[in-house]
Amino acid sequence: MARTEYYDDPEAPIPNRLVVAASAVVTDALGRILLQRRTDSGLYALPGGAMDLGESLPGAAIREVREETGLDVEITGLVGTYTDPRHVIAYSDGEVRQQFNVCFTARVTGGTLRISDESTDLRFVAPGELDGLPIHHTQRLRLRHFLGDRPAPYLG
Repeated sequence: MARTEYYDDPEAPIPNRLVVAASAVVTDALGRILLQRRTDSGLYALPGGAMDLGESLPGAAIREVREETGLDVEITGLVGTYTDPRHVIAYSDGEVRQQFNVCFTARVTGGTLRISDESTDLRFVAPGELDGLPIHHTQRLRLRHFLGDRPAPYLG
């Protein structure tokens, strides 16, 4: 299923759903950040996805990272909350979501890096190499907040 992201775009479709989602900035010992190239958009993004009934939001982030990358992680902190109603995500099946994402930090505790059906590439990327990758600007915002060494999580 294809997806298109809109930000502050008067041509964006009107949201018909709000889905609670979690993402994670997973780093390795060299400080590189794990990114996946999504099959639905072709863009690089942090691993993450929707929370299921019966799980916590940190648990959703852990599960999504495992499903999308094969890695086991533990949550180590909070980057921020991302709920800007100007960020709309439209799917080819007619679902149109208003963004609702909580982004955590995480470290790898096990597993083996492997591509899932949700991605075409997985890689740990040095912060200086991020500008050369196709990344939606709302994902770049999360990365910027992570790399900015903020004194408190972003609340937006």
